[in-house]
This record gives sequence, structure tokens and C-alpha cells, in this order.
Amino acid sequence: MESLLDAIVGLFEIILAPFDALRELEDTSWFAANAISWLCILILVVAFVYWMKQLKEYDKDEDKTQTGHSFLG
Repeated sequence: MESLLDAIVGLFEIILAPFDALRELEDTSWFAANAISWLCILILVVAFVYWMKQLKEYDKDEDKTQTGHSFLG
């Protein structure tokens, strides 16, 4: 059982290694650590805008003439 827990600890040390590196980078260069954070935020914003644009295109192309009930329009 102890070897299983040690394996889990080892796995999470590998998975969380980038966060450890970022934490160590913050001690040496605060601006570099924040630049990496802002880069990640920028990538997420661009992906979100692209996703919303695609959803708008699919919504525009959707056939809305058929409805299940007459009161839906």
C-alpha cells in the first residue's frame, strides 16, 4: 500500500513540476513569472473569442423554422 502512495506522490511531482518551476522563477524575476501568466491568459482569451465566433456562425446557420410546439414560434 505504501508503494502505491509513493507512486501517486511521484506522479503528482511530475505533473506539478511546471508550477514548481514557475514558483522558483518568481523568486528571481517577478516580471518573467507574470509574463508567463499573462501569456496564458491571452491564449485563453483568444481561444474563447474564437469559440464564441464559431458558435455565432453555427447559430446563424441553424434552421429555426421547425419547432416541436406551435407556441414556440
